[in-house]
Amino acid sequence: MKNLVCLLEEPSAKEMLKGILPKIIENDVYVIYIVFEGKQDLEKQIEKRLKFWKKPNSCFLILRDKDSGDCLNIKNNLIEKINRSGKNENSIVRIACHELESFYLGDLYAVEKGLNLLGLNKLQMKKKFRTPDAISSPKDELKKQTKNLYQQVAGSRAIAPFLKINGSNKSHSFNVLINGINRLFPNGKTLTEVNNYGKI
Repeated sequence: MKNLVCLLEEPSAKEMLKGILPKIIENDVYVIYIVFEGKQDLEKQIEKRLKFWKKPNSCFLILRDKDSGDCLNIKNNLIEKINRSGKNENSIVRIACHELESFYLGDLYAVEKGLNLLGLNKLQMKKKFRTPDAISSPKDELKKQTKNLYQQVAGSRAIAPFLKINGSNKSHSFNVLINGINRLFPNGKTLTEVNNYGKI
C-alpha cells in the first residue's frame, strides 16, 4: 500500500485535492490529509511531523499559499525543513500563487459548473483571467465575480471536481501542482482517503 500524505495550511486545500486526486492517481494509494491551522502552524510543525512519520511507502505533498510573500523564499524554506526531516526523496512542495482561488480563476468553467452560475466561462479570455496567478487577491476577485456565492470550503468542494487537469487551466501554479503529483505517481488514479487533523 502506497500513501500520499498531504500537509495543508487550510481545509479548503483539502477539499480542492479531494476533488482532483481521484482523476490523477491510482486506486491503491491511501490519501492522508493533515490540515494545519494556517501557514504559520504548518511552517512550525512540518519538520517534526515528517521526521516522526512512520508509515512506510509514503510520499508527501506540501501545499501552501504564496499570499504576499516571495514564492522562491517560501519554497526554499519548506524544502530546508523537509531536508532536515530526512524525508526529501519522496516529497514535493507546491505554492499557490497568490492563493488557492487562483486555481479556480484559471478554470472559470469549473466555477460556473460547480456553483451553478451562468456566463463566467466567457470571462476566461479577458486579460486578467488569462494570467490568474498575477491577481493579487484572487479570493476577493472570485467572490466579486460570483456575487459572494463563493465561500472557501463549500466553494472548493463544489468547484474542484470540475477542474480540468489536462494543462488547460490558466493558473501556472495549478498546472505545476498537477505535474508534481504525476511525478510522484506516474501510473494513473485514488479513491481511498483518510482524514487526520491531529498533532504529534
